[in-house]
Amino acid sequence: MAESSGIWTGAASNYDQARPSPPPALLALLTQMIGAPHPALIVDLGSGTGLSSTVWGGRAGRVIGIEPNADMRQTAMRNVAGDPNAASIEYREGTAQKTGLPDGCADIVTCAQAFHWMEPTATLAEVARILRPGGLFAAYDYDAPPTITWELDRLAQELVLRFVTLIRERGLAPTLNIWPKDKHLDHMRASGHFRFTGEALLHSVEHGDAARYIEMMRSNAFSQQFQFSDQEIGFDRLAQAAHDYLDAKPIPWYWSYRVRIGVK
Repeated sequence: MAESSGIWTGAASNYDQARPSPPPALLALLTQMIGAPHPALIVDLGSGTGLSSTVWGGRAGRVIGIEPNADMRQTAMRNVAGDPNAASIEYREGTAQKTGLPDGCADIVTCAQAFHWMEPTATLAEVARILRPGGLFAAYDYDAPPTITWELDRLAQELVLRFVTLIRERGLAPTLNIWPKDKHLDHMRASGHFRFTGEALLHSVEHGDAARYIEMMRSNAFSQQFQFSDQEIGFDRLAQAAHDYLDAKPIPWYWSYRVRIGVK
């Protein structure tokens, strides 16, 4: 992840404002799975701006976010400064393969919307090293964009297809290393580090308006790496549709989460 983390520099603010926070049901599920209602230590790999870390405040004794990108990490530190649980939450520079944490220290290790950026073999070895026996690893992702209206979904699909087509036509094959999300569970099972592996599906509802939708659709790694015009990829049409269907009044956004679980 360290090699690709630089693409997020300068993107922390809109990422933080537009992306969703993990649903409370996720925390309840993970703690129930291992019978630890109040874990002593949660480690969040690729913690970004802290959306996936601060939710554990008050639910765990300590929370440590590991994030290689300075811009993301500093945003997380600013965000947590006013949190009532700030004393128990910290952010450290590091990678998923080299956390710098001691052996067997964590009850739960999470990786939110980030495992696809991490080389799985080395990452899972590090996860297994820092997890206590009986501890749990959860790599979870949400489907993006959220389900709102079929018209927006259709335009978003067309935008992604156009983006991929332009990259191929112009020979701009990504230099980023990305591991398919649908292989996460396979990698976990093949690693041999877990006595149990499985997958759970969760759903969450947040509210958002047109401005947040547009911000969210811009907050992706490929937009940072390839500078296509809005007209080339159809972003101008998507943005107009967002204003037409969402306007300035927040409406429900339906998020779907895929949670891959491994118990050491």
